[in-house]
Amino acid sequence: MAGMSVRKAEDEAVHRAGFACFVGRPNAGKSTLTNALVGQKVAITSNRPQTTRHTVRGIVHRPDGQLVLVDTPGLHKPRTLLGERLNDIVRTTWAEVDVIGFCLPADQKVGPGDRFIAKELAGIRKTPKVAIVTKTDLVDSKTLAEQLIAVDRLGKELGIEWQEIVPVSAVGEKQVGLLADLLVPLLPEGPALYPEGDLTDEPEQVMVAELIREAALEGVRDELPHSIAVVVEEMLPREGRPADRPLLDIHANLYIERPSQKGIVIGPKGKRLKEVGITSRKHIEALLGTPVFLDLHVKVAKDWQRDPKQLRRLGF
Repeated sequence: MAGMSVRKAEDEAVHRAGFACFVGRPNAGKSTLTNALVGQKVAITSNRPQTTRHTVRGIVHRPDGQLVLVDTPGLHKPRTLLGERLNDIVRTTWAEVDVIGFCLPADQKVGPGDRFIAKELAGIRKTPKVAIVTKTDLVDSKTLAEQLIAVDRLGKELGIEWQEIVPVSAVGEKQVGLLADLLVPLLPEGPALYPEGDLTDEPEQVMVAELIREAALEGVRDELPHSIAVVVEEMLPREGRPADRPLLDIHANLYIERPSQKGIVIGPKGKRLKEVGITSRKHIEALLGTPVFLDLHVKVAKDWQRDPKQLRRLGF
């Protein structure tokens, strides 16, 4: 009997579950990578840096483990109170995860921003660290090889022992599965932390606000800095609709810092705001699986990035 029980224990694969976070300077491809691993949009992406403001958890379900991805804002030298709060979020997250993935884009040389983050990572002794070279689809093999060597050198210089250095392309879905294969063994043994089928633990209202903000960021002229915040005021099923034709009413406000920015967001004859509504509604309907009526308004919250009271009201 004893022999059988030993064999049974060996046959049962070990299950691991835990948290991993992606860090890196703004626009290093962290959100795109999170979405690629989860297989669905859970983090907003934009070709503008400093897009992520909330730590979004994406959940990757595998037979051998459950990987909960915490997507953090890009660590940067803060110029505003909002910037300081975003950096605090990053550092708090680092202290609580089981593994840290440091994202460095393949198409940009290792710079002062990367070194700034790497120095902070060097101070975190116990947490395993994986270097992830992102956006490999944008470079040739020679440039990629040079970047991999530079990342290895950066680790040695600062006394960081990379568990792995992995090149990936989230857009081309190259080596994304391999990255998950390498991250899962670094997690502690244990049962799943979230039910099968859950892809994120973000409240729906926060997800909807993020999708609206992503649409609002696309195509705004360069003179409009990252001063858009979105608050979903109300999400209610429309009363009196037949069961087979439900409609969800969503009322949301887009906040900007100065009256002069209002025209940029709304556009001539309201064209831009209408486009924001059409684009975000499509993503919201895909996320929630129900038709949506979206009511958007643009409001001014003067210098909200520097005002503690307004930051609280806007969810920071």
